[in-house]
Amino acid sequence: MIFTETRGSDGTHDNRVSFSSALLSPIASFGGIYSPESMPPIDAAFLRRHLQSSYKELSLALLQHLGIDIDTKVLSSALDLYDKFDDAADPVPVVRLDEHLFVSELYHGPTRAFKDMALQPFGLILSELAQQREQQYLILTATSGDTGPAALETFRNRPNIRVACLYPDGGTSDVQRLQMVTEDAPNLKVIGIHGNFDDAQSALKSLLSSPNFNRRLEQLGISLSAANSVNFGRIIFQMLYQFHCYLALVRQRAIEPGDEVVLHIPSGNFGNALGAYYAHRMGLPIAKIVIASNANNVLTEWINSGCYDLSKRDLIATTSPAMDILKSSNVERVLFDLFGPARNRELMQQLDVDGRYQLDQHEHQQITNIFAADFCTDEEGEQYIRQVFEQGYLVDPHTATCFKTCRSARFKDEVNIIYSTAEWTKFAAVVDNAINANQPDSDQAALQSVSTTAGIEVPEVIARLFDKPIAHPDIIEKQAIESEILKFLESGN
Repeated sequence: MIFTETRGSDGTHDNRVSFSSALLSPIASFGGIYSPESMPPIDAAFLRRHLQSSYKELSLALLQHLGIDIDTKVLSSALDLYDKFDDAADPVPVVRLDEHLFVSELYHGPTRAFKDMALQPFGLILSELAQQREQQYLILTATSGDTGPAALETFRNRPNIRVACLYPDGGTSDVQRLQMVTEDAPNLKVIGIHGNFDDAQSALKSLLSSPNFNRRLEQLGISLSAANSVNFGRIIFQMLYQFHCYLALVRQRAIEPGDEVVLHIPSGNFGNALGAYYAHRMGLPIAKIVIASNANNVLTEWINSGCYDLSKRDLIATTSPAMDILKSSNVERVLFDLFGPARNRELMQQLDVDGRYQLDQHEHQQITNIFAADFCTDEEGEQYIRQVFEQGYLVDPHTATCFKTCRSARFKDEVNIIYSTAEWTKFAAVVDNAINANQPDSDQAALQSVSTTAGIEVPEVIARLFDKPIAHPDIIEKQAIESEILKFLESGN
C-alpha cells in the first residue's frame, strides 16, 4: 500500500511513502497530508469467507489485504488490545433497535469512546516502530474531547514515546477533562489552552510543519508525529469496523450478502466518515454515508451545496462538544481521492486565504453520489435522547444527532446503521437534563442521577476519576504552546 501527498510535492517531503512512513511522518508538502494512492478492492468471496470471523480475525485479514508494511506479529499484538474491551469476543456490539435501525456501539474500550478503536492498536504499533528504528518520538495530539483521553491511555509509559496533548479549556465535558488531567505517567504532558478545538488543531498542524520547532526537536534527538486523524494510522483502524458491522447484520439476518446499507455518522473532524468512505471505495455495499452535524453545520452545508464556507462562522459551543469543529481536516482526503492533488491544493489554498471554496456542479455531484447530510440542534438532540430512552435505549448527545438523519423520510425504509461514538457517561449532565429534566451542578451528580433512573451502573473507570489528583493543571495562551512543549521535553519529564 503506497501513500502520496494530498496537495502534490514541493520537494521537501517524499511524494510516495509506505504506511509506516506515513504513520511516523504524517505531514506532507504544502501543508498537506498523506493519503492512499488506491484502495485494493474486496469481493463477495472475501465477505463470505469472513462471515463468521471474530473481530480480530477479520481485522488482521483486512490489514493484510491492504498490504501495509507492518510485521504480522506486531499487528496481532496490536489487535490483541481489543481483548481489554468490555467483551473480548465482541468489542463492537451491533444492537438492533427496530426492523430497519441498528446501532454500532464503538465505545466499549478503556476511555468509553470510539477513539479507542483506532488508538489502542495505533499506540502499540507506533511505539514498536520507534523502538525498531531506535528513535525517540514526540506525539502531538489536539482534542475536542475524545482523542486526548484515548491517546494518553494508549501511549502511557510506552517506550520511546512522549505525548503532548492540547485541549480547549471549557470545551470538553468534566469527565473528558478529568480523563486527561489526571493522567500521571512521566511521558505525558496535557495542556489546556484558551481557545477552541480549531485553535488547538491549527497549533498542532503548525508545529508539525514548523522548521524551527522541528530543528529544535532534532537537536534534542526527537522525531515528530501526531495522533490526530491527520495521521492515516488512525484512519486505517476506523475502516475495519465498517466491514464488521456489515457482516454483523448479515449474521443477524437483517440483510442478505450484497444488500446495501445506509451509515449515519456523527461527524466533526470527518475521520469516522472517511473510514466509511474508504470501505465503500473498496467495495463494501454502502448506499449512502450520512453525516450528522450539530449547530456547527459546515459539513452539512458543504455536502448539500458544495460550498465549504468558514468566512462568516464562529464556533458555537454545543452539548455535543466533540463535534464542535469547523475545519474538518479529513475532508481533503476525499477531495484528493476524487479530484486529484492539484485541485485539492487549489481548494485548500482558497480555504486558507478566503475562508471558503465552492465546488463546481460536477464535483458537487460526485460528493452527493456518496454523502448526504443534516444537522441537529441541541434542543432536538435532547428530544431524541428522551424519545430513544423511553423506547429502552440510552444514547449520548453525539449519537442522538443521527436519530434525526435516520428518521428522515428519505431513509426511514432503508437498513440504517447509526455509529454510536461515546458512552452516555462522557456527557452525563446533558443526558440527565434530557431524561430527568435536571440541571445537575456537576458531572458526578449527573452520573448518579442517570444511573439511578436507567438502572445502569457507572463504569469504575469513570467513577474513580473524581477521586484522582490533578496532574496537569496548566491552562495557557495559544502563543505559549511551543515553549510549554519544549520545556516539557527539555526537562526530561
